[in-house]
Amino acid sequence: MSLLQVENLNARHGLLQAVRDVSLEAAEGEILALVGANGAGKTTLLRTIAGSHRATSGRVSFDGTELGAMRANRRVHLGIALVPEGRRLFGGMTVEENLKVAGAGGRTGRWTLTTVIEAFPMLKPHLKRRSGELSGGQQQAAAIGRALMSNPRVLLLDEVSLGLSPVAVSAVYESLQAVIAEGRTTIVLVEQDLARVLRLATRVACMLEGRVVLEGKASELSRDQVTEAYFGLRRGEGAGVH
Repeated sequence: MSLLQVENLNARHGLLQAVRDVSLEAAEGEILALVGANGAGKTTLLRTIAGSHRATSGRVSFDGTELGAMRANRRVHLGIALVPEGRRLFGGMTVEENLKVAGAGGRTGRWTLTTVIEAFPMLKPHLKRRSGELSGGQQQAAAIGRALMSNPRVLLLDEVSLGLSPVAVSAVYESLQAVIAEGRTTIVLVEQDLARVLRLATRVACMLEGRVVLEGKASELSRDQVTEAYFGLRRGEGAGVH
């Protein structure tokens, strides 16, 4: 049975329906990548799974339990953690304080201050610095580390590479390998770098105007297929993908 299940999920922003009848699932240890243009509904989908955005209908189930209207902090206790777009660290607090706050409210497990720093060694020299003073790559590492401190079973990563230099992106993903190699944490990843997605992910789902229009094993999808779904085109036809 899948660890995370999303069934016929709908979510709105006022009059705008951002997520339309989405159904997805992810098994333990799987890496599911969500791709799509800006406004496709990816961020809203992650926030709805995490409990920070209200669903209008549909179901989110975790380890066989329907989450319903459960608040975001309760979902963290169950084992779902979100690294939001833009990092959203406590800028006036040090890196160490950001990590410890998350650890105090999370589950017990492998991830502690020591193991997070081992996985993200770029943070070690900056533990006593305010997080608002860090570079973008350092902030992203701190945001992922903060989520890991809750010892999640499902890690939701929204736009890991957004606004970062190629060097910083590579450094962050290199550190993420420690999480991936462990094979126990399910990762749902929003990422714009299609080449990286196809190398890293187990499965890929492409969203267009709030719907999933293409889904499959990363090893069985070509870059052309994903690109066509991304823009809502069939090769040579100009028609929408269904």
